[in-house]
Amino acid sequence: MSTSTKQFTIHEDWTVVILGFIIIGISLFIFIPQVPVFKWTNETDLVKNVFEIKNLQIIGFQFLYFLLIGIIGTFFVGKSVKNFIFGFPIIYILTIIALIIAGNTEVKALNLEAVIFSLVIGLIIGNFFKLPEWFRSAMSTELFVKIGLVLLGTSVIFSDILKAGSLGLIQALVVVLSVWYFAFWLCKKLKVDDELTMMISSAVSICGVSAAIATSGAIKGDSKKLSYVISMVLVTAIPMMIFMPIIASHFNFPEEVTGAWLGGSIDTSGAVVASGTLVGETALKISTIVKFSQNVLLGLAAFAISIYWTYTHNESSEVKDSKPTFSIIWERFPKFVIGFIAASIVFSFFISPETREGLKDSLKNLQGLWFALAFTSIGLETNFRDLLQHNSKKPLIAFLTAQLFNIIITLIIAFLLFNP
Repeated sequence: MSTSTKQFTIHEDWTVVILGFIIIGISLFIFIPQVPVFKWTNETDLVKNVFEIKNLQIIGFQFLYFLLIGIIGTFFVGKSVKNFIFGFPIIYILTIIALIIAGNTEVKALNLEAVIFSLVIGLIIGNFFKLPEWFRSAMSTELFVKIGLVLLGTSVIFSDILKAGSLGLIQALVVVLSVWYFAFWLCKKLKVDDELTMMISSAVSICGVSAAIATSGAIKGDSKKLSYVISMVLVTAIPMMIFMPIIASHFNFPEEVTGAWLGGSIDTSGAVVASGTLVGETALKISTIVKFSQNVLLGLAAFAISIYWTYTHNESSEVKDSKPTFSIIWERFPKFVIGFIAASIVFSFFISPETREGLKDSLKNLQGLWFALAFTSIGLETNFRDLLQHNSKKPLIAFLTAQLFNIIITLIIAFLLFNP
């Protein structure tokens, strides 16, 4: 008679909460990881700054740091540690290449974020080369992105949001609810499938990529559909970031109104900051606060979506016609949201402003690298042929229409609330 031992595992969402707070704890109590330099203008700068020995040592140490965290996470979730050890260096090198490209000053002037290049590099390799199965199994996209989301909570500081008064919170709440419902209604009218409907609605209304990822985690969505929504978010953010400040300038919108408009409409935080900078200091401040206000709603939205999804997509035949129990809701609830909210609470109320300021750049770098690693992995996992197999016109039409509605309704609300 043969016997088998059950492998020790922890749910992936609890794993990322543990890993996220290990990273935070290391930064608070042990050491603050240094931030590598990726900024360069010409070949001389590239060699002198980026490929300088000390900077390469920082990048190398960062690799070991992330490898160790990744090994712990891989072990906890029950995946192959061996495959991860062999596969992660490749993903890391590709991501560093993306960061170097994005660090060029001419590229920065175009306000193109590193995650765009991570995704593109991954897509090129994933679509032109056949990746071995062991390497595919080594990719931990969900793990990477959820750790990044937990760390994102450290930058969502409630006191900063309240400095803008209640207006930023009111606008965020009105915009998120109205735009989410409109996008949801439109997707249903166009008969977009349920998973894409939820991801599109959240991405357009809350905070773009992070909201799409959080929603995908809440409903356990398909990674290919998530990649499709992320691509739409990133592609549309660029023209919005460039042309919305131009429109505001042409029509002489007040800076306060422009900032609220940009912060409520543009889906990525980096693009919001870039567009706000083009307008002025007041617009930058208001746009950032409004975007932060929307980011705070991310955890609450993911919680609400997980409950809705459980009630409407309960596949158990025994309880199909009855309300799901609390245990079912808890089982479907994305536990990483607890890490996001807990990190936000800790850094809002229990960490001094001086400590937060000292950790800000390092934690932002760590958070950004986890996201960049995730985007590289998403690109490697995504095949264009698979994306083109389903009807992608209706989701695209729904996304663009909802985005236009978002731009219009946010401008109206911005004038009502922020017009001096």
